[in-house]
Amino acid sequence: MVIQAIRTVLFYALFIGQTAIIAIILGTIALITGRTRASWAIAVYWCSSTLRLLRWLTGVKTVVTGAENIPAGGCIIAAKHQSDWDVFAMFPYAGRPAYIIKKELMNIPFFGWAARSLDCIEVDRKKGAKAIPAMMAQAHAAIARGCRIVIFPEGTRRAALADPDYRQGVVRLYLELKVPVVPVAVNSGLFWGRNSLVIWPGTAEARFLPAIEAGLTADVFLERLKKAIESGSNELALKAEAKGLSRPISAELRSKFDALKSNGSNTL
Repeated sequence: MVIQAIRTVLFYALFIGQTAIIAIILGTIALITGRTRASWAIAVYWCSSTLRLLRWLTGVKTVVTGAENIPAGGCIIAAKHQSDWDVFAMFPYAGRPAYIIKKELMNIPFFGWAARSLDCIEVDRKKGAKAIPAMMAQAHAAIARGCRIVIFPEGTRRAALADPDYRQGVVRLYLELKVPVVPVAVNSGLFWGRNSLVIWPGTAEARFLPAIEAGLTADVFLERLKKAIESGSNELALKAEAKGLSRPISAELRSKFDALKSNGSNTL
């Protein structure tokens, strides 16, 4: 564990340093010229290099499947969010992604300027439902520019196999934009958890699942979305556990794995 902790510290040192430099470069470009091909190329480099650093320094490999399920044209990509890894892993597959992120991040000098130039949509979570109209206006504009909206329906990172807590934002987007929604399952929290002091080696996976068509009622849509994401994420978690996890497994996490196996199901 000590060696892995040292490897984690080295990763964070390089990751944070590189992110700061890239944010300054992209933020400066954004102030001068807005979005350019150069800024997009730098963003792609940031994501790919971060994943390479993760693999070289911490042993976290990246596997992404199911990109063929992303429809052409505008859509919403709704992903389970267990780790910062999710952002980097999905970025290259989303075409021109417009991530929905909290307003506090957009207020950071350089980083926020860069995020706006890369089509990010801000949401002020402190305002609750009152923030929805502004988010919708930005989402409509992003779809009109040819973006795919990327949202984490639970609003924040969740521990692997944690009980689901879906918010209404994704439902409002679905009803308002009238475009298909692509669910995304992940197991990344098993390796790079939200509050973990150590990043553990293994294979982090994301899987784009078949799109949910537009035009469903709110209740039917949300039920299908939750079932797809939770079942898919549980399947990926069980797959990783069957291969063997190098991280310590708490009694709570072990009980969740045991419950999945005893039920013969991928849903909690």
